[in-house]
Amino acid sequence: MDLVEISPNADPQVCKVIDYKKFIYDRKKKEKELKAKTAKTVIKEIRFGPNTDEHDFEFKVKHALKFLEESAKIKAYVQFKGRAIIFKDRGELILLRFLKELEELGAAEELPKLEGKRMIVMISPKKKRVT
Repeated sequence: MDLVEISPNADPQVCKVIDYKKFIYDRKKKEKELKAKTAKTVIKEIRFGPNTDEHDFEFKVKHALKFLEESAKIKAYVQFKGRAIIFKDRGELILLRFLKELEELGAAEELPKLEGKRMIVMISPKKKRVT
């Protein structure tokens, strides 16, 4: 048996006489159980080009809606290749239009930003109301 300090921040401090190894085992078991219950976030990626056509855009919007219904985050980006980097404004327009299409189910974490040769926006699902 060991003298174990249970809560050092309490006034007065709380100590117990218990088996220390069993105490550590139980605490790890509780932490593992809590970790298993937490929701794991899934990030799905959707890639556009600066010259994405209407049909391709609509197709990707349908996939994004399905991902948001499954409570997955979406990382949408426009990939610029070679000299296509001069069309930054087209890429931003595509991403803003994409956000507008998904505004019912998802919200952008921030506005589109350029990172290297990619313009990225993260979209997280809106919380569902329980009625």
